Amino acid sequence: MPYRAPVSELRFVLDHIVGFDRVAATDTFAEATPDMVEAILTEAGKMCEEVLSPLNRAGDITPAALENGVVRTSPGFGDGFRAIADGGWIGMSADPEYGGMGLPITLTMAVNEMIGSGCLALQLNPLMTQGQIEALEAHASPEIQDLYIPKLVSGEWCGTMNLTEPQAGSDVGALKSKAEDNGDGTYAVTGQKIYISWGDNDFSENICHLVLARLPDGAEGTRGISLFMVPKWIPDADGKPGVANTLKVVSLEHKLGLHGSPTAVMQYDGATGWLVGEPHKGMAAMFTMMNNARLGVGVQGLSVAEAALQHAIGYAMDRKQGKTGRDADHILEHADVRRMVLSMKADIFATRALAMDCAVSLDMAKATGDAAWKARGAFLTPIAKAFGTDTGIKVAGDGIQVHGGMGFVEETGAAQFLRDVRVTAIYEGTNGIQAMDLVGRKLMDRGAAAFALLDEVEAFGNDDLTTAATHLRKLTEWMLEQDMQDRFAGAVSYLGAFARVLGAFYHLKAAAAETTRAPLAAYAAGRMIPEAMAEMAKARTGAAELYAVSTDVIAA
Repeated sequence: MPYRAPVSELRFVLDHIVGFDRVAATDTFAEATPDMVEAILTEAGKMCEEVLSPLNRAGDITPAALENGVVRTSPGFGDGFRAIADGGWIGMSADPEYGGMGLPITLTMAVNEMIGSGCLALQLNPLMTQGQIEALEAHASPEIQDLYIPKLVSGEWCGTMNLTEPQAGSDVGALKSKAEDNGDGTYAVTGQKIYISWGDNDFSENICHLVLARLPDGAEGTRGISLFMVPKWIPDADGKPGVANTLKVVSLEHKLGLHGSPTAVMQYDGATGWLVGEPHKGMAAMFTMMNNARLGVGVQGLSVAEAALQHAIGYAMDRKQGKTGRDADHILEHADVRRMVLSMKADIFATRALAMDCAVSLDMAKATGDAAWKARGAFLTPIAKAFGTDTGIKVAGDGIQVHGGMGFVEETGAAQFLRDVRVTAIYEGTNGIQAMDLVGRKLMDRGAAAFALLDEVEAFGNDDLTTAATHLRKLTEWMLEQDMQDRFAGAVSYLGAFARVLGAFYHLKAAAAETTRAPLAAYAAGRMIPEAMAEMAKARTGAAELYAVSTDVIAA
């Protein structure tokens, strides 16, 4: 079944669920009028349907490959990337001073959803570049901003993020890459980085690597890390790619999915780099890029879920098997298939609303400077990332199940969705780390952001939803009194409970806005609220029972 961009669904969420009109009412984003939003979503959706979706299978069958030191990308990916760049979709939210549109991040996320549904492996490239643009806008010197950002916005150059090393994964502070001052405003960067998404390609003029490394006087751990811009080609006096830098792609990973996205091992041998931000403050700058990417990766989960759902529905409405006892005999009329598809659809709506709610909060924080909006966006980010990617994995798995045996056969394409989306729960901070962040750093305000969200939910006035929100409030208060180990033990369940309470809230708001949505909302809320209550019970168990089982028993 060909992919159809869910433009009308996105508009409904923006207009009726997350209050995008508040963003458009600000001076900062006054250009984001309803007509402009409609034009942007329609045009981007058309590109995703006609240009990007046909590339998805090609990227899976013909992966990116390293040939004589050169990365060769999948067939058609160069043309697909150029369509994204020429449409202006990379720099939608970038500063107009550098050629961007200056539009809300909410619209960027909406467009990114459709691009990811069309071809997730290719969408990861502009997502990395968008994050780099934001990091440079916030932390780089004017000289670096003027040189790099316009070319990143235009798609002439692409950006990457280099954190992970063989011995330093989630523990970034254990990195060994080093940088030494050359005495001329540049630094010599040496080290190896792994898992570098789109570490190279054959369709852009330059690849701009943001690399974490330690200066000689940098302290141990994350407090002593600095950030450097290290381009593949060193720009000449005219700002054009000049001589080759001393870096290379050592190898490309052989992966479960996302075959069209080259994941590189990068080697830097005294490569020329420029400091971004202050010395030893690299993690703060990199977190700007990572936070952008975390919401973006949550949207990637949504992207795949939407594509997998459409694929499953197309198959279910065509496949005839057995007697349903209803007017039609296609398998969508079977109760269990209907259950799976409705659950997929319900989770997708909740995920989309959650992601757009988070994005609206970030936009309002930027437009108003209001600390409450900033806190709201920060609190929703790990929930959007984790629930979005978990939903992508679950929906893609259910999509295979809807196909039955044919879902396990590669020719249907159902399995690719699950293979491609599986990594989203891992990169940009595993979902476990997102949950730990939620109960740790995000509760450092003594629950103020959490309680403000629950106030919104309770004000809606639905009895079952209010009961769940009240229990979640009490759980949050309980979390605040626990030591960190007990919080971490229940973190995933706490995040899951919050996501499901919010999901039910969004569905019930949808039913209030449009009566035809009431049956799906009733189904969704009737499932999500009990699930939330179960997750809350698990969240309270603490760490003791985890460590009551000895390591010897676990390893036996």
